[in-house]
Amino acid sequence: MGQKWKYQPPTYEQTLAAKALSVELDMSPVLCGLLLKRGITSAAEARDFFRPKLGNLHNPFLMNDMDIAVKRLNKALGKKERILVYGDYDVDGTTAVALVYKFLQQFSSNIDYYIPDRNEDGYGISKRGVDYAYSTGVKLIIVLDCGIKALDEIAYAKSLGIDFIVCDHHVPDDELPCAVAVLNPKRTDSTYPYPHLSGCGVGFKFMQAFAMDNGIPAEQLYTLLDLVAVSIASDLVPIMGENRILAFHGIKQINHSPSVGLKAIIQVCGLAEKEISINDIIFKIGPRINASGRIQQGKVAVDLLIENNLRVALEMSRQINEFNETRKELDKSMTEEANTIVEGLESFDEQRAIVIFNADWHRGVIGIVASRLTEVYHRPAVVITCTGDVATGSARSVTGFDVYKAMESCRDLLENFGGHTYAAGFSLKVENVEAFAQRFKDYVSDNILPEQTDPVIEIDAELDFHQITRRFFNDMKKFAPHGPDNPKPIFCTYNVCDYGTSKVVGRRQEHIKLELVDNKSNTILNGIAFGQSRQAKYIKSKQSFDICYTLEDNIYKHGEVQLQIESMHAKARSNDVQRNP
Repeated sequence: MGQKWKYQPPTYEQTLAAKALSVELDMSPVLCGLLLKRGITSAAEARDFFRPKLGNLHNPFLMNDMDIAVKRLNKALGKKERILVYGDYDVDGTTAVALVYKFLQQFSSNIDYYIPDRNEDGYGISKRGVDYAYSTGVKLIIVLDCGIKALDEIAYAKSLGIDFIVCDHHVPDDELPCAVAVLNPKRTDSTYPYPHLSGCGVGFKFMQAFAMDNGIPAEQLYTLLDLVAVSIASDLVPIMGENRILAFHGIKQINHSPSVGLKAIIQVCGLAEKEISINDIIFKIGPRINASGRIQQGKVAVDLLIENNLRVALEMSRQINEFNETRKELDKSMTEEANTIVEGLESFDEQRAIVIFNADWHRGVIGIVASRLTEVYHRPAVVITCTGDVATGSARSVTGFDVYKAMESCRDLLENFGGHTYAAGFSLKVENVEAFAQRFKDYVSDNILPEQTDPVIEIDAELDFHQITRRFFNDMKKFAPHGPDNPKPIFCTYNVCDYGTSKVVGRRQEHIKLELVDNKSNTILNGIAFGQSRQAKYIKSKQSFDICYTLEDNIYKHGEVQLQIESMHAKARSNDVQRNP
């Protein structure tokens, strides 16, 4: 009757600290306990967390090479050199290019942008892209969300008299490219206090430094924070520290005064009358921006994001919406094929990782398929396709397992690779696919912990229903925006029963609309359990059970708090809850 839960009740010392903080903040001790889990131990820190201030952004000149990068950009603008803004074809890359291009366009008309073609250029900086820059007279390339490993390509550009400023957030190798400046908070010698910026976030910090150096009002740059918020949400970087400030104000910008391009996407998504959240970006806005790079050309997304005419932007949004529909069809068919392959693997239950290959799959969708496999089978997954004798792969991981390190263990078999802890991309010769698959699976088998392949729901706190007041809910909403390192709180309540009115709902009778009573406090609350109609018979049996859930606004009853049930456990299966002392 559901997944395993992991719940660690607070210690005596944590309970005392939460109570003390609750007195200072006039807030529930339960929510103060969640602040402590996030490393927020004082009332001042809590106030900064709940009301992030742009004034608390770090000085961009703390980043290695920032002074050099600004000096080179100033020189280019002063001499009216041709500048090319170059970026990856995903959401992070295209929003980064749009942000830097839009900001610098105010100060130079001699500026262009370039998004590599997934099929013609491959990932990142390509010789083809450098040749384009040379043929159009470019003297400075600002590259965003890629480039940290493009040693040969940047050296080639240097031989042609083209300088590079690299703005990246991917893990670098020991040797950095021979760029004029390398802006990357993950450099091993980094002097920057926050390492988790998105690629667009690094571009923002560069423009922030440029603005500071040239006396440009910060507000002129802050109007582009909507693009930064889209990148932070879509790239799944932690939403704490500086990213929280950027995301908080970026989402406020999206809801009150989005750029024309984003406004058009919002309308096409059917979100025009809704308050946009991080989830709306992840599941609706981001995939549409991504779809142009997956299905056709990422430049289409930048064209839209920098467009100033709403009529034109709406037409372009409808086009990328069509790309997204194509993407969804490919996603569905490829995922079905992938599941068939996985289910046919010999001794699959004993394997700790999935590596599958199909030469006919669309390379723009393999990352999504890898994510689907990870979600279903709860183990690191790699999906590979090929064009000619070059194979391209995408890897996704499970909580706590570093797939980038797994890639590093296979680097002698790879042509190139890059990524993060939970997602990586790579290319290799087709002849090396089999050896790579074995090496990768061996590495995972040797390094993954058994519990990392179990589907587990992390519980934040135990509640009685009487604690769930409107005030508690309103205070909890201040924790948004949610994401990595700051997930939406998941609560549990033990010994609840059907009040007698719960029923199966939905077009295919797949959901349960619940009315539950807490046996401890006799408080009644409404809830919804999506896709869990198989539990209806047990619920109607009047036996008590345990639930874990998030708290949501009931969109049909304004002002009412609703439980969104994540999982239910019958009392006979209470051993599925790991309650660590």
